[in-house]
Amino acid sequence: MSDPITRPGVATPRDGADTPGQRPKGATERGIGRLGDRKKAKLDELARASADKGGVSLIRDAVRRLRHNPVAMFGAAIVAVFVLVAIFAPLLAPHDPGQRFDELTKNLTVDNIPGASGDFPLGSDPLGRDFLSRLIYGSRQTLFVGVFATLIGLALGTLFGALAGAFGGWVDNILMRLTDVMLALPALLLAISLVAMASRSSQWTVIMAVAIVNVPIFARLLRGSMLAQRESDHVLAARALGVKQRSIVLRHMLPNAMTAVIVQATLTLSTAILEAASLSFLGLGDPDINRAEWGLMLGVDGVRYFEVRPELAYYPALAIIVVALGFTLLGEGMREAIDPKSRR
Repeated sequence: MSDPITRPGVATPRDGADTPGQRPKGATERGIGRLGDRKKAKLDELARASADKGGVSLIRDAVRRLRHNPVAMFGAAIVAVFVLVAIFAPLLAPHDPGQRFDELTKNLTVDNIPGASGDFPLGSDPLGRDFLSRLIYGSRQTLFVGVFATLIGLALGTLFGALAGAFGGWVDNILMRLTDVMLALPALLLAISLVAMASRSSQWTVIMAVAIVNVPIFARLLRGSMLAQRESDHVLAARALGVKQRSIVLRHMLPNAMTAVIVQATLTLSTAILEAASLSFLGLGDPDINRAEWGLMLGVDGVRYFEVRPELAYYPALAIIVVALGFTLLGEGMREAIDPKSRR
């Protein structure tokens, strides 16, 4: 058996010649350099193209989608009108909502409540006060209760959800079992129970009851978003670099998980308004009958005198429905604009 090197017909490499898989060092470096130059030129071209078209951030893209959504714009218009009426109620209301007028009380009886007239476009309430002025001022109380209940529920829900999503383990188990118990009860029934526990019902008892009812919703939503953020690349990279857990939670996880929670807050405003109006309708709200509030107007005036003058129930009920519809449409539009999974 002959040596492969000296076997006939097998060529031996010449001295100084390149063997397969071996290239001069200078040629390899030149090839890598040319490849790097081509990649750099390609990246520069893409950067110039992006600069020419104008980069679009996530917020700008969401705003653009929201503006092209007619349903969301309709809801935004309702919310804008509602907020403007609530802010400028003293300028829009023709009369003092708590003042009784002789023109209305002189013909006022149990079976006769004056209707629309020249100075009173919507007539009188059962106590001889201008109904239109009370309806306008009622928007302020409705906005006040809805906004504060939502903000308090959002703050508490964010705290519980952030703790559960950031630490997990027994902290997550305790907080989520507590939210499961609260979610197992109907929202209105839970709110009624919380108000009944107070020694004296007031506007703030309604606000706190509605806020506590909405805490589990925010906590569950934020906890799910935080758990998804725990395994993301930027969080793993920060953890590998030795960043403290508190900084990871506050700077990397929480800001990226709050988008869905903020959108949910818009939707919760509508349910907060409905729940607060329901408590006032049932007589569990603010006992001050001089305070103009839509739920109280619907329960005290509308139902009691429905057969005499049904408009006393129609107008507050219509206002509550329209405002809740506006916040719902706006919230759904924001969800579709921000979350790609929910887009139709």
